[in-house]
Amino acid sequence: MKYSKTKSTKRFTFGVQRNSTAHKAGSNIVTIATNGDTDRYSYGTTQLNLTVREAQALNSFLNEQLQVDEGPVSV
Repeated sequence: MKYSKTKSTKRFTFGVQRNSTAHKAGSNIVTIATNGDTDRYSYGTTQLNLTVREAQALNSFLNEQLQVDEGPVSV
């Protein structure tokens, strides 16, 4: 079974392609690509391909690091 989904923002396009019947490298990938915006944050286009396992590790890391703090910040 094949699955493909994309989501675009002003600066990035995110994509997921999965094929549950394919067992070769590159058949299950997550893509993050810049849209070539010429503002101060990006210039030109770049694409990053991750395996689904690498994307899951990135997701776990971001979920841990970007948690909303519930209490006051002490200095």
